[in-house]
Amino acid sequence: MSKFSNELIESMTEACEHAEGKRQPVRTHVVEVPDVRAIRRRLRMSQHEFARVYRIPLATLKNWEQGRRQPDAPAAAYLQVIANRPREAREALAL
Repeated sequence: MSKFSNELIESMTEACEHAEGKRQPVRTHVVEVPDVRAIRRRLRMSQHEFARVYRIPLATLKNWEQGRRQPDAPAAAYLQVIANRPREAREALAL
């Protein structure tokens, strides 16, 4: 068998063991999700204005704020930039 085949079999074996509760996860990935509504309110912006200024689809922003969706890692990082440096983020997008 090829190296890929062996790695695939090993991965599937680990997945099965994990599903059966025989294995503990060896690593976890945690994305800290910023409070989008709190960021927007702190900036005293409406949803429409925040979405327009920071080029986030309005539907996406609403889904985040209403808890139907969570920002992925790059979006969470972008939101953190907005939270910490709102003026600079706005200026960077105004090019």
